[in-house]
Amino acid sequence: MSSDPVNNSTTAPQPDPLNSLEFDLSALRRKYREERDRRLREDGENQFIHTTGEFSRFKDFDPYAKRMPRDRLTIETEILILGGGFAGLSVAGRLIEAGFHDIRLVDNAGDFGGTWYWNRYPGAQCDIDAYCYLPLLEETGYMPREKYSFAPEIQAHARRIAGHYGLYEKAIFHTSVTAMNWDEDHLVWNVTTDRGDDVRARCIVCGSGPGTTPKLPGIPGIDAFQGHSFHTSRWDFDYTGGDNQGNLFKLADKRVAVIGTGASAIQIVPHVGRHAKHLYVFQRTPSALNPRGNVPTDPDWAGSLAPGWQRTRQRNFNDVVAGLPFDVDLVNDGWTDMFRTLQNSLLAGNAAVVGQTPEQLALLSEIVDARKQNTVRDRIDAIVKDPQTAEALKPWYRTFCKRPCFNDEYLPTFNRPNVTLVDTSGRPGIERITSGGITANGVEYPVDCIIFATGFEFSSDYRHRMPFAVNGRGGRSLFDLWANGRRTLHGHSTHGVPNWFFIGNSQVGLSVNYTSMLDDQARLIGYILTQMRERGARVVEATADGEANWVAEIRDKAAGASLFLEECTPGYFNNEGQVKNARATLTGDSYAPGVNAFNALVSAWIEHGNCEGLAFK
Repeated sequence: MSSDPVNNSTTAPQPDPLNSLEFDLSALRRKYREERDRRLREDGENQFIHTTGEFSRFKDFDPYAKRMPRDRLTIETEILILGGGFAGLSVAGRLIEAGFHDIRLVDNAGDFGGTWYWNRYPGAQCDIDAYCYLPLLEETGYMPREKYSFAPEIQAHARRIAGHYGLYEKAIFHTSVTAMNWDEDHLVWNVTTDRGDDVRARCIVCGSGPGTTPKLPGIPGIDAFQGHSFHTSRWDFDYTGGDNQGNLFKLADKRVAVIGTGASAIQIVPHVGRHAKHLYVFQRTPSALNPRGNVPTDPDWAGSLAPGWQRTRQRNFNDVVAGLPFDVDLVNDGWTDMFRTLQNSLLAGNAAVVGQTPEQLALLSEIVDARKQNTVRDRIDAIVKDPQTAEALKPWYRTFCKRPCFNDEYLPTFNRPNVTLVDTSGRPGIERITSGGITANGVEYPVDCIIFATGFEFSSDYRHRMPFAVNGRGGRSLFDLWANGRRTLHGHSTHGVPNWFFIGNSQVGLSVNYTSMLDDQARLIGYILTQMRERGARVVEATADGEANWVAEIRDKAAGASLFLEECTPGYFNNEGQVKNARATLTGDSYAPGVNAFNALVSAWIEHGNCEGLAFK
């Protein structure tokens, strides 16, 4: 027995967890590496095509609202917000609450909603607890109908928020910003748009988000296909019939290909498979499928909630999924189950966790993760009847190498006689698209329609995330300032780019509940602009030291995440397997301790009162 002089606890030597394993961990590690290596490509994220030029037809139109001609606008405003999704809505709402009313919002969509304006495909649903995910529920007096909301309810809530804060009269829809240039003489931003507008804004908040610009796979011959094709974020209901609930009756005589097996494909495949003459699902890497288990909202539970319940629930969810200690799991779903299992397994039989070395804890975590993924793979065997198909659908990677998915209908769809899984086994993937079909594994599959379920621009190259020029002091491009990786203070401000704020998922505390993270950032920006007003300042920006110190903090704490991501199968979490060569990754450029720790850090920063790292003048 040994005594720890720091906490005065007594620990005993821990048994070797490998001695009691019901599976071969070494063999599993080897399988994970083999499957990863089969999917690694030298071109990394360059394997994808950006929806510009000849491919802009997949993006630059709105199937849900007609883009109407209008006169050129000349506008002066105190605050210009880019984006009408939940980022833009949250920051606009919080700024209005703080007394800022001279606000305009610009979005290329025809209404509010952001990702949920575009994602209307059959089955589109959020996989995060709606009572956490839908922002500003208490402020707007709304209670979601179900635990997991479908797209129509989510978009309706976006419109509800806009109506509550009077944002429609401030919105400029079907308009894309093309450039923003800082005018040092007048201390304003000069902004131009694709409509020829001239906008002068004292401050800009960029909340356009990564979930609106579709991307395409760079498959040879993609421009040769003579049939019909579209991206899931621009669903063509005129071609398929139906709506978000399915009923795609126009596909009854169609052979359809779905390229991709991520979150969108998981939701559309059951509907397309139910109605198409034949469906071919082309898979590079399978997703990890967990049960969904949606339920309607209990009115008695809803009526029992005390004021402040949503923020309490969001914080609790963030604690659980960050692996932090918690007394009760308020959300109690598939996400939190993963982390409850991890925490409980680490503690069960290992009461003296303080006696474990980091290496021992990492091993225990790996074992628990393997057991979780084994249940996912066992579930596939229990549902999918054809053994070869079942094997191909199994995810061979650790749980958070790719975003976990939740669905009860996807796996049974592969038992239908009119549904074929075409597993490309990683590299080289689909070989070619021809005028009449898709060639993979040496076989051509004739199809009438291709649906690209290939996701959005989560690229590490910010020119693709923000496809417009941002030129700060001295005309220097933001993208030049970020040439070696993003540089900010607390994720929102960059030195040399005055009165410009970014709200998103980089260099902040990351949460799988993206919207609560956005609202936290919106509150912070509201505080900074309030300080600017109270100090009588015309300009605020990050100092060079403040920015440098924060970037160093991010890089220091991200080291462990980068090591984990290097072992993962390629995907947008790790820049398609090129972590070492990437300037940033979705998870590797975040504040590793998580969103609640980030919020605590920001709260202490606010409490200190001197806005360290910012310069006002």
